[in-house]
Amino acid sequence: MASRDLMLLLLMVSLGSSKVLAAYPVVVSTWPFVHAVRAAWRSAYGGAPAVDAVVDGCSKCEVLRCDGTVGPGGSPDENGETTLDALVMNGTTMEVGAVAAMRFVKDGIKAAKLVMEHTEHTLLVGEQASVFAISMGLPGPTNLSSPESIGKWIKWKANSCQPNFRKNVIPANGCGPYHLNNVVSNKVESSWMAPSPWLEDSSVLVGNSNTKLISQTNHDTISMAVIDKEGRIAVGTSTNGATFKIPGRVGDGPIVGSSAYADDEVGACGATGDGDIMMRFLPCYQVVESMRRGLEPQHAAIDAISRIACKYPDFVGAVFALRKDGIHAGACHGWTFQYSVRTPSMEDVEVFTVEPVDNNPGKVVRQIAKKPSEK
Repeated sequence: MASRDLMLLLLMVSLGSSKVLAAYPVVVSTWPFVHAVRAAWRSAYGGAPAVDAVVDGCSKCEVLRCDGTVGPGGSPDENGETTLDALVMNGTTMEVGAVAAMRFVKDGIKAAKLVMEHTEHTLLVGEQASVFAISMGLPGPTNLSSPESIGKWIKWKANSCQPNFRKNVIPANGCGPYHLNNVVSNKVESSWMAPSPWLEDSSVLVGNSNTKLISQTNHDTISMAVIDKEGRIAVGTSTNGATFKIPGRVGDGPIVGSSAYADDEVGACGATGDGDIMMRFLPCYQVVESMRRGLEPQHAAIDAISRIACKYPDFVGAVFALRKDGIHAGACHGWTFQYSVRTPSMEDVEVFTVEPVDNNPGKVVRQIAKKPSEK
């Protein structure tokens, strides 16, 4: 009898453990980037750690150039050049690696992972980030522009460089050089302003309205969170930034706590939208800390978005919240937001649609699960 009871007990423990493990892995991503989620899911389901799964998922989006806003070939700046921002965070160790305004290297998320795993730093920027990435084995230097991005830039120049991100400058409705009122722009001819020799063989560079066109196709980020089979959490982001941005601009993509944040003890968050505004509030750090204090994922997401909307009623952005037990939610302002999810209980990736909320943090977000059209 004792032996049978012991066997039953062991069976119950085994079944209970299986049930817990069956909750993982979990993959969540901004937007209907279904192929990227599938890539991350395959890695995580196959036993890869969360960090590797995130990198695989974001890399897939970079290759596919999701919405033209991730990876090379999109979002030209004022000079017609495409640069990349990316971040990866290990929610177990709290290590972070990121690159910003990176030129000539197409693998943004892989470069971020190299920063995390092979330096004591958190963020490398500009051409020196490119030098580091290439020295660590990534392909380059590479022309990050495409016929589409250059064509878009040429049309923008023909439209008097409108819209743009300048304000309080002269000329107000034309292309630069820009200067302040009653101040003549200094023509800088110093050698330190010379273009990189890497551009000499490149054909990408030729040669006040504050309207900003913030939309999914010109101002977007893939932000992804993965919980692996062991319950470890990681997040990653990749973007080529805002279209027609001022050269040197860094958005929220590589800023930890803004575009993404993860902590194994709590959960994770991903964000997308007007990064210049959102990075002032660190919404993903806010989401995770709110969940740490006991807020449900939905309420934590709404709270973070509402804090921004109270100060910037016209801002456009969204977040998703993922608790460590796999419960997820989203909130947005200024647009309708979609995020993608794959869990063991799903046959394939499902896309959730979130309607925008106003400044009332108590408003309930409507979520509709939809099967993706692509297979």
